[in-house]
Amino acid sequence: MELIYQLPILLFSIIVHEVAHGRMALRQGDDTALRLGRLTFNPLAHIDPIGTVILPALCLWRGLPLLGWAKPVPVDPANFNQYRKAMVRVAAAGPAANLLLCVAAAVLARSLWSLPPVLPGFQTSMVVALRYAMIVNLTLAFFNLIPVHPLDGSRIVSGLLPWRWSMSYERHAPYGVAIILALLFLGFLNYLVGVPATVFLLLLRSVGLA
Repeated sequence: MELIYQLPILLFSIIVHEVAHGRMALRQGDDTALRLGRLTFNPLAHIDPIGTVILPALCLWRGLPLLGWAKPVPVDPANFNQYRKAMVRVAAAGPAANLLLCVAAAVLARSLWSLPPVLPGFQTSMVVALRYAMIVNLTLAFFNLIPVHPLDGSRIVSGLLPWRWSMSYERHAPYGVAIILALLFLGFLNYLVGVPATVFLLLLRSVGLA
């Protein structure tokens, strides 16, 4: 029964992630995503066979929190005035959007929990769903910040490194998906994602939101 709300929340969260990339690219001068119809919340425009189907299925099989990504938003760097700074901003926009969704879900959950129990069953179910939304968005944010291609962290690191080091760093790109799957099966994702997500939850709890 949990999948009834888990899968829609995961799908919505990764779509928001990708739309945030496209919106930031548009702000940086590139309208490619807009022209190709990727600034939409229609799931069909964003489904990626590996990130939206296979990886979540593997997570369910392994008993891990649902992880995934959508089809990357197309970006044309030729449209950016400052290519490297623009790419860092575009890459960071996705995880930032997930962190904002987490905070919004925390605020809504706290507000619902504080209301008089007019519809206690409904309120409890909504709070459970919102708390799951917090977890899934934290997971997506920190998962995507892992510096392995094709995740956003790799583009952020590449954009911040000196040019010569960046070229060497990007040589791992053809093996990126294999590296991510290896991290999943070896259990390293529990640390790379779980530790910073726990720290963020503790910060929310310190201000009364978790």
